[in-house]
Amino acid sequence: MSFTYDTEVALASAAALINTTREDTDPLDTLEGLDRFLAEQRFSGSRTHTEAELQSVRALRAELEVIWFAEEDDAVGLVNAILRRTNALPQLVRHDEWDWHLHATAPEAPLEERMATEAAMALADVIRGHELDRLHSCAAEDCDGVVLDLSRNRSRRFCDTGNCANRTHVKAYRARRAQSA
Repeated sequence: MSFTYDTEVALASAAALINTTREDTDPLDTLEGLDRFLAEQRFSGSRTHTEAELQSVRALRAELEVIWFAEEDDAVGLVNAILRRTNALPQLVRHDEWDWHLHATAPEAPLEERMATEAAMALADVIRGHELDRLHSCAAEDCDGVVLDLSRNRSRRFCDTGNCANRTHVKAYRARRAQSA
């Protein structure tokens, strides 16, 4: 199944947010780190630039991680809770270089609500398409990052947090060479 581009962007952003907890130094330790993350993820809308805003985004990543690994019925309840909490009201919008896509909160809504709603709307698409198996953990033994598998053949096994695929393949290659020597 292929998702709309805004769904894919929101899912990738949710995965990136969750994976910030997997880095050696938490990039969301400071407001400047949040600024960098939001710029990388190309988040728009209002900001308060406060410690409370930072803490609410940090709390959101834990909430999204629970959904990432939830069974379908549990994921539905958690996604619906976010949509209720944020008073989601889907609307078609066009801004910046993006063509028509859905926003379910106003640009003035608090950052955490906008981020949560965007992720919840994308996760709702995943659930409706019975595609939760596209959300999983990194296959590298030494990594617990999350993976968003948007490949056609569902073959993506490694996260984007730190070169896990290359590390795993090099390790396997060296093991094969050592065994044959």
